[in-house]
Amino acid sequence: MKTIEDLRTRIKELSGQAVNFSKKATELCLTDRVQAKQYRQQAKEAIDRCEVLRQEIKRQQVV
Repeated sequence: MKTIEDLRTRIKELSGQAVNFSKKATELCLTDRVQAKQYRQQAKEAIDRCEVLRQEIKRQQVV
């Protein structure tokens, strides 16, 4: 099991990735819609993983 600090660090990394993917999607939305859609999907997946990690932090704090 990871420590809360490890989880927070990973959340920050994933959040940064999500921002980068979103920016790339925005840049490509007019020229390459397929690639932009893939970047948006990757951003969504990163945000979903962040949420899972946040829930894990909450579980650890309750125990």
